[in-house]
Amino acid sequence: MLGDVADPEIPAVSVCDLGIVRDVLEADDGALRVVLTPTYSGCPATEVIEQDVTRALLDAGLGPVRTELRRAPPWSTDWISEQGRRKLRDYGIAPPGASCHAASDSPTQAQQAVMVLRGSAAPACPRCGSSHTAQLAGFGSTPCKALWRCLDCAEPFDYFKPF
Repeated sequence: MLGDVADPEIPAVSVCDLGIVRDVLEADDGALRVVLTPTYSGCPATEVIEQDVTRALLDAGLGPVRTELRRAPPWSTDWISEQGRRKLRDYGIAPPGASCHAASDSPTQAQQAVMVLRGSAAPACPRCGSSHTAQLAGFGSTPCKALWRCLDCAEPFDYFKPF
């Protein structure tokens, strides 16, 4: 049921696909305690996500429900599932590249951000797959995305910024 709760800003992916749902625990009083980590501290969709998660569990007869926002550790694009990355791409949003924490020889988040800003690690176009892309603006349709354009098919697209 939580896998069916869509992100309000990107309805093609669930809050589980994005890694926003961090844990579901039973509290001492028998209530379900759902731990959520917003994609960033100022995310305007956080309240809606809390309401949608609570409603889904109550509708399934699993109440009472309490949500808990946990901002530490901060959300990371590393938490997006492979299925979530595929859904983002199919929706027209370039997902962030390979995890910057997965291997010791992978770039750090800061190094990865510098590579993207300098253009040496351009995201692939989610429409045609070309890596011949250029950033148009630091912010896209939401603050967690940047606006890019494919130089081959000329289509603009959002790129989910690595955090």
